[in-house]
Amino acid sequence: MKLTSKIVAVAVTLVYVNSAFAQKGETVKIAFMDPLSGPFANVGQNQLKSWQFAAEYLSGAKNPAGVKFVVTGFDNKGSPQESLNTLKAAVDQGFRYITQGNGSGAALALSDAVAKHNERNPGKEVVYLNYAAVDPSLTNEKCDYWHFRLDADTTMKMEALTTFMKEQPKVKKVYLINQNYSHGHQVAKYFKEGMANKRPDVQIVGEDLHPIGQVKDFSPYVAKIKQSGADAIVTGNWGTDLTLLVKALNDAGLKLPMYTYYAQVTGTPTALAAGGDSEVYIIAYGHSNHTGEIATMAEEFKKKFNDDYYTLATYNGINLMAAAMAKAKSVDPVKVAAAMEGLTVKSFAGDVTMRKSDHQLQQTMFVTKWQKADKKYPYSIENTGYTTVSVKQMDPYVASTPTSCQMKRPG
Repeated sequence: MKLTSKIVAVAVTLVYVNSAFAQKGETVKIAFMDPLSGPFANVGQNQLKSWQFAAEYLSGAKNPAGVKFVVTGFDNKGSPQESLNTLKAAVDQGFRYITQGNGSGAALALSDAVAKHNERNPGKEVVYLNYAAVDPSLTNEKCDYWHFRLDADTTMKMEALTTFMKEQPKVKKVYLINQNYSHGHQVAKYFKEGMANKRPDVQIVGEDLHPIGQVKDFSPYVAKIKQSGADAIVTGNWGTDLTLLVKALNDAGLKLPMYTYYAQVTGTPTALAAGGDSEVYIIAYGHSNHTGEIATMAEEFKKKFNDDYYTLATYNGINLMAAAMAKAKSVDPVKVAAAMEGLTVKSFAGDVTMRKSDHQLQQTMFVTKWQKADKKYPYSIENTGYTTVSVKQMDPYVASTPTSCQMKRPG
């Protein structure tokens, strides 16, 4: 009886030890779904490389779960419909984790499709990591249990940006120019609301919503901005739509302070540098001159690709997944999703927490300024000799905004 008891005890111990490290050595496949062709291909290609680089860099012994991450690209062409096609293709190929970010329209389509797939296919659930689509509805009225946002949403970014802008007395007349889809509408809406509360003296002297990815010449818009008498521009434009806007401003010789979301994104830094010194601000969860591990990664990325590692949500995303897998002792999406709720991990800028109520990451925000690189801030974006420097850092609670999400959890 004693021998039998010992054998049982040893067996139970071995089962516990094996279950504690059940995920170690496993490969976790992530399907990346964003534009790899068309007008925003340069951004999508950079971000695919960023996900693949972060996955490789943080695999194995570099993460607490001991798993290997592999990221495969799927071209959704920036289209909601194509996103549904890529989701089906990824699921058919056995992917249980997907990531997407460029375009809130595609994000909303994916979130809805993932929810329906998981409801209809128990045992084959998929988790959706949203690294850049910032429409607030994704973590409010259209929130879903299987969707986790790594970026700050537009309400958070505008809360931080307008907090900064209220302290800029020279800002009195603002021109809004944005892409004509959900993200552009949200930028305009929440800027107006934020400034009305914090600086009611600021006037909106003009506003444009232009077709996304279709405008080849922004000079007519720049002429309107000039005519309006604006002393500042606010834009949520990204990719080629911001690059071409900057080019048109350069061509017109119009030097106005610009408050942006994505001036650090592929192509735009080169256009900014071509116009010489300019006053440009970016609201974001990071900047170009961090120290520590993320700085080392940026340097290695630059050496490997001659490109910039600016989508730092890839770092947070991999670390969050790994921590959740270690906590869940599994790579099963059902267990990992449950473990990610409320989870806090170390980031490159303090702790970040995946808020349980709506799956919106709570994180430090920065207002950064475009300036020449120097000894103190040496990183040269797109080899232009310019960089982005933090001029205001805000703890997570400053930009945190409430949610109306009524989360429905499985079971």
